[in-house]
Amino acid sequence: MVKMEKWLEEVLPIMDVEHNCIISKKGDITIGYRMELPELFTLVGEDYEALHQSWIKAIKVLPKHCVVHKQDWVIEKSFSYPHDNRSFLTDAAARHFNGRKYFDHTAYLFLTKKPEGRKPGSSMASHLIGPGIIPEQLINDRMLQEFSASCQQFRQIINDSGLASMQRLKDDDLLSTGKKAGIIERYCYLSEKEDSPIVKDIQIEGEEFKIGRQRVELYALSDAADLPSLSGSRITYDRFSTDRSSFSVGFASSLGLLLPCNHIYNQFIVLEDPQKTIVKLEKKRLRLQSLAAYSRENAIAWEATNAFLNEAIGQQRLPVKSHFNVIVWAENREELKDLRNQVTTAMSRIDASTKLETVGAAQLFWAGIPGNAADLPLNECFDTFAEQSACFLNVDTNYQSDPSGTGIRFCDRLSARPVFTDFFIGPRKKGITSNMGTLICGSSGGGKSMTTNHILHSLYNQGAHCVVVDIGASYRALCEMLGGYYFTYTEDDPIRFNPFYLPAGQVLDTEKKESLKALLVSLWKEENESFNRSEYVALSNAISGYYRLLASDKNIFPSFDTFYEYLRDTYRHTLEESRVKETRFDIDNFLYVLQPYYRGGEFDFLLNATENLDLLDQPFIVLELDNIKDHPTIFPVVTLTIVELFISKMRKLPGVIKVLTVDEAWKAIAKSGMAEFLKYAFKTIRKFNGIPMVITQELDDLISSEIIKEAIINNADIKILLDMRKFMNKFDKLQDTLGFSEKGRTQLLSVNRDNREIFVDLGGQVMKVLRNELCPEEYYAFTTEGKERVEVIEYARKYGSMEEGIRHLVEDSKRKE
Repeated sequence: MVKMEKWLEEVLPIMDVEHNCIISKKGDITIGYRMELPELFTLVGEDYEALHQSWIKAIKVLPKHCVVHKQDWVIEKSFSYPHDNRSFLTDAAARHFNGRKYFDHTAYLFLTKKPEGRKPGSSMASHLIGPGIIPEQLINDRMLQEFSASCQQFRQIINDSGLASMQRLKDDDLLSTGKKAGIIERYCYLSEKEDSPIVKDIQIEGEEFKIGRQRVELYALSDAADLPSLSGSRITYDRFSTDRSSFSVGFASSLGLLLPCNHIYNQFIVLEDPQKTIVKLEKKRLRLQSLAAYSRENAIAWEATNAFLNEAIGQQRLPVKSHFNVIVWAENREELKDLRNQVTTAMSRIDASTKLETVGAAQLFWAGIPGNAADLPLNECFDTFAEQSACFLNVDTNYQSDPSGTGIRFCDRLSARPVFTDFFIGPRKKGITSNMGTLICGSSGGGKSMTTNHILHSLYNQGAHCVVVDIGASYRALCEMLGGYYFTYTEDDPIRFNPFYLPAGQVLDTEKKESLKALLVSLWKEENESFNRSEYVALSNAISGYYRLLASDKNIFPSFDTFYEYLRDTYRHTLEESRVKETRFDIDNFLYVLQPYYRGGEFDFLLNATENLDLLDQPFIVLELDNIKDHPTIFPVVTLTIVELFISKMRKLPGVIKVLTVDEAWKAIAKSGMAEFLKYAFKTIRKFNGIPMVITQELDDLISSEIIKEAIINNADIKILLDMRKFMNKFDKLQDTLGFSEKGRTQLLSVNRDNREIFVDLGGQVMKVLRNELCPEEYYAFTTEGKERVEVIEYARKYGSMEEGIRHLVEDSKRKE
């Protein structure tokens, strides 16, 4: 046997790439695009149907003698964690996720215009064009412009769908350069990487097809007998469906990302002359009709052809020829057997029969070269309509990731690949959301606090200031690791603030003065007591005089004690000299009522802190209210401090993201008169780069609380919900309260608690389910489970810090496994 060797450039059907077009040696013109498709598991049936109709409309605008060639690459890759904002926890996450395997998906679309009378070649060596034969469309500007206009119209229809988009491929994308492999060469050599191309031998010996060391197999859908009896724009995905909801994926998704191996899925739709096709089929129908009496097969074929013609003419269908194939490769035959089983399973999911191409594999592979779709053998195609053919187009892709510096790391549902998702800044800029108000809801033990911890840690790393109001000590470990201020109340270490302290460089401004007056009035007066104008002026003058004293005497430390002494020893005489009557401002009554907060009084600790003073510049502050939520004296002071603190950050930190997180404490806060501030926060702080965030677990809270329902839900464009199956019997009420569409309902009901999944709704426009997978270090830092939290605190005490404690706890846990 004599082997023939040829250089690829001698038989390659591509003549040139210029002006971002591929020119074949037979005069075909191809314009290529990279496609951005919807993310897998984020669409519902209506979305798939809308996209399907867009494909049909787009196909129908192309002229006759065109080929639509969609090529999907699914290649295994290893995840590489970004290097920005590194800390103890992000370093741990990098070690945990680095190298994680996942399948990356890239979709290309090539629109090819064949010359009039062009016939497909019969072998790989038949592409050298004869001398002097130049198709008219290569030299006729009008024909080129018309084809280019049709492609532009095709692109516009797809882009206008709002679900997918197309970007034109340039010369450097199509052809290889010194640093990057072009799509043409990548396909010919089945290069899994886009870096510099590696030349490989292509061997065809009998039924064996090899490219380099890789053995190649091609599985085709090329015969109507192998096709499913029914096709559609979508198919039910049982894994995420429930008895109350049907979860959808694209009809051909099982041949895309849901086929977990390196492969290429080629999809061809050939547009011939519709009139000639109809005439040809009419002749076939008449021939079969005359033969129908001689065999049942002829009769069945006649009925099928007749039905096809009736549908084409009666419903104005566009007849096309179609072919679909999956290319897989492996170095040894055992791997190929496993791949064969996977492809067979994938085909069976859409009720199609698998056909392994042997003799025709090389020619079909050759037709898949970008720009060579016109060489697809028509005997490997089946007749159908554009509506049915478009069902076999893969329309799903990977979850897309925002830059790590703006997004929060979660994982996709398919392979747990880390993706960075921006809930706040990006969607607002794009008009998806109008505010950054956030509601987090889920049943007890579902992971709400761990999710919130993770979000806050990510925002902190991106430069945000976070103020957390909590009941339950859910954020203690994170606060300690970040060096934040943690305010809580115990008998041994009661909660302390110092609202009179001003950091160096700051002066008493109107906002600070007003907050101090509000605090003093709340300590002095009962809720039902009146507060007159003269008292307001007297307090204002007292505060101004006190700060003038501080400026003149640096030995005086600002605190409530020294303010009280100023009132008692200095301001009293000022009032006497000004002859201010007691009826206008009773200073003795004022001093008497506020005496419990002065040195030696019952609450002398509350307003005289000497540490954790710089609240404005401290980026992470937690106020844990569990032990004081019912205290009639301390709790109102704390809520006023929270209000003053956050408003100060809002006004004085321009350009910085400010996050106010209220965990289950919102119930207690609402009782204390802070409800109005929550309403204000959700309606206003978006103007100051603010993110108000409320966490709750009870469904009845959402439904019955006017604060939650009116102020928060209506002004929370970002909703994060965890496993809600516990509320299945009340789900209709929950859906109405949250304003979810059927799409949101379907997505939410698919959430899997065991996989730590969360449902995210951004402005009712973007809905998806993400997996909140944490590395062991993050898990122990964020855990709220009682036994684990005690263990974390014990390790932190033993090893001197939270970081060291968690590091040793993780090591010990791994040794026990």
